[in-house]
Amino acid sequence: MNNLAVNIINLEFSYRDQPVKLFSNLNLDIVKGESFGLFGPNGAGKTTLMSIMTGLVKYTGGSVKLLGQEINIKRIAFNKQFGFVPQDFSFYHELSPTENLEFFGAWAGLDSSTIATRVDELLTVLGLTEVRNKQVHKFSGGMKRRVNLAISVIHRPEILFLDEPTVGVDVQTRFAIIDYLKKLNAEGMTLVYTSHQLHEAESLCRKIAMIDEGKIIVHDTLDNLLATHHQEGLEGLFLKLTGKSYRD
Repeated sequence: MNNLAVNIINLEFSYRDQPVKLFSNLNLDIVKGESFGLFGPNGAGKTTLMSIMTGLVKYTGGSVKLLGQEINIKRIAFNKQFGFVPQDFSFYHELSPTENLEFFGAWAGLDSSTIATRVDELLTVLGLTEVRNKQVHKFSGGMKRRVNLAISVIHRPEILFLDEPTVGVDVQTRFAIIDYLKKLNAEGMTLVYTSHQLHEAESLCRKIAMIDEGKIIVHDTLDNLLATHHQEGLEGLFLKLTGKSYRD
């Protein structure tokens, strides 16, 4: 148990307006330091599961622990142990990257000296130094994605959750973001990632789970799953396990 970043046991969850449970007795473990991918078709439950793991949605049964602590039990200090890159932008558009990072750094409890150091580090590594004092609403989509990422890691979290972190960006930005995520993972940060960019996921995720209709249908290393199901890539594996029919 001490080596687990995420430990989900017999998870139960349903939305109030839906009588059928989305999750029933769902179990999932993610080891510390892992680069883990969670995939599934639209409506499969992966975004809801990500929201549960980050405490945005409360579950009704079972247990969800991050670093050994129950996520439903709110502790301010505990929230500082993980970061979250949501699909939607989560920053103040009228502020600059520097102002956003200073605000979220203070919110995470960092002192002014640490914030100044981290702001300079992140703006440099994510290529935002030249625009550090410009309002974010003037930025391109790719630049906004990099600001989103910088905010999520300013406090050096132990676990980083990523929901479509490169949606709508160009190839160069996607490469830069994935390269930086690999660096964070190599330094020991646990990554929990979901995306429809399956080629991108192949280069980032060592271990994956696929979810469909609220159930985990496979959970193993990507190499083992490709070998077991006689597929050359994640896209082929995805289609074989979840089908080719349209999903709404």
